[in-house]
Amino acid sequence: MSSLKYHRVLLKLSGEVLAGESGGGIDFSVAERICAEVVSCVRAGAELALVVGGGNFWRGRTGGRMDAVRADQMGMLATVMNAIALADTLEQLGVGTLVQCSLFLPQVVSPISKPAALAALAEGKVVLFGGGTGNPFFTTDSTAALRAAEIEADVVLKATNVDGVYDKDPRRYPSAVKFDVLTHDDILTRRLRVMDSTAASLCRDNGIPMLVFNLSDPSHISRAIRGESVGTLITDAPAS
Repeated sequence: MSSLKYHRVLLKLSGEVLAGESGGGIDFSVAERICAEVVSCVRAGAELALVVGGGNFWRGRTGGRMDAVRADQMGMLATVMNAIALADTLEQLGVGTLVQCSLFLPQVVSPISKPAALAALAEGKVVLFGGGTGNPFFTTDSTAALRAAEIEADVVLKATNVDGVYDKDPRRYPSAVKFDVLTHDDILTRRLRVMDSTAASLCRDNGIPMLVFNLSDPSHISRAIRGESVGTLITDAPAS
């Protein structure tokens, strides 16, 4: 891998991507392809932390039947399962990991600790953050922005099922226009649904750029870290 534009990276994955074509659970062939790319980035010198959603196991808020707090608590537990599964896959590929969790699960995972996370990253381990923020009503996008700020990441990479940010849903509107560069304020003022407003505000206030790209090709992760033009860059000021 050529020289890296971003050294310390927070990679945000959706839970749904881990399900592959099955639509639920974990397709470990998909997980292995993603983790192999993560391993490649780490061996090239990147410090990599992951936040993963839980939608492949639980999306209880969409049904509208459960109490919202309990539904979100179940979602947070789903993210822990995904973090453990990815950690196991990474270790099978030869890279050490540290799973930290905002929930109190000491028999299973470590508590959130910035010093421990930074030490693990410096040792070449991948740090996986599970449990969301530990509070209901916050998305895993907000979790990614929060953890990125805590570890002083250079960038948040948000891997999605579209190739960037559009002015409207490109799956529904063929005339949708893709943006190459946006500011965090653009996300907030235009109400672009690439992330929630809390995540956008956290990234803006902490000066952390976000790159939104398509994970259909896992090599986009390493390309993004090298600074190649993939997806949409969201930053404080347009890139020169």
